[in-house]
Amino acid sequence: MSNDRIKVGAVIYDPRVTVIWGILADFFKEEGLEIECFFYKDYGAQVDGLMNREIDIAWNSPLAWLDAYTRTDGKCQMGSMRDTDRDRKTCFIVRKDSGITNLDGLKGRTIGFGAMDSPQARLIPINHLYKNGLEYGADYTEKRFDIGVGLHGDHIGGELDAIRALMAGTVDASVTLDLNWEAWKKDGTIDENQLVCIDTTALFDHCIFVAHPEFSTERYREWQKVLHRMDYTNEAHKKMMDMEGLKEWVEGRITGFQQLCEANDYLNSLINSQV
Repeated sequence: MSNDRIKVGAVIYDPRVTVIWGILADFFKEEGLEIECFFYKDYGAQVDGLMNREIDIAWNSPLAWLDAYTRTDGKCQMGSMRDTDRDRKTCFIVRKDSGITNLDGLKGRTIGFGAMDSPQARLIPINHLYKNGLEYGADYTEKRFDIGVGLHGDHIGGELDAIRALMAGTVDASVTLDLNWEAWKKDGTIDENQLVCIDTTALFDHCIFVAHPEFSTERYREWQKVLHRMDYTNEAHKKMMDMEGLKEWVEGRITGFQQLCEANDYLNSLINSQV
C-alpha cells in the first residue's frame, strides 16, 4: 500500500535528479522496500517538508543538514553519504601571472565566490580566510556569483562563473570545490598553464541523508541496508551512481560539518532564509 512506502525528498538542482530517483525507486521496489519520491525546488522547502512530516527522509546538502539539525535540537537521524561526500576541500585559485602566492596576497583584492548559500564556494572558504587573518567585509572585496540560490551550491553554476571571471581578469582569485577544479583541468574548461591553486581549506563533508526524529529507526536502518546493496559493478546500478557521482554508499558522519558550523556562526547566517 502507498502509505507503507518510505517517503524520500530530493531537491531538483538539475533535470537529471528525477531520472536518478526514478532508478532508485525501481531499485528499492526490486529489493522489496518501496519508496515514494517527493521533489522540492530548494533545500529550504525540503527541510520544511521534513519538519512537517511530508517526507520521512531528506537527501540534504550540508547547510540543509545544519538547518534540520538545528530545528530538531540535534535529534534528526543521520544516514548515509556518497563516498565522494567525504573529505572534500575548497581550492583558492589565482592566475599564475598575478604574483599572488598565498592567502596574504589576497588582502585588498577581489575574490569571486559562488552563491551566497554555497558551503563549498562561499561559507567555508570565507571562514578559512577568517582563520588565516582575513576579515570578511574588511580585508578583501567579495564578488558573489549568485546562481541557484536556495540550492546550497548543489550545482556548478556560481563556481564556474567565478572561475571564468578569474580568467577574464575581473576578479583576482576565485574559490571552487576540489572535484570541480580537477574535473575542469581534465576536460579543458580551464588552462592549467594560466591558473594555479595557492591554498585549500581543511577537509569537510558534503551531502547526507537525514530522517525525521520520529521516523522508525528500524525502518531507517532497513532503508540504509538496501541502499548500501547498490553495487557499482552492476551495470544497472552504475548508470545511476555515475549520474549521482559515487561508486559506493558509505556511513554518514557529522564530524565533517564542523567548518560549516563555524562559518555559520562567523557570518551569523540566517540559514532558513531563501531568495
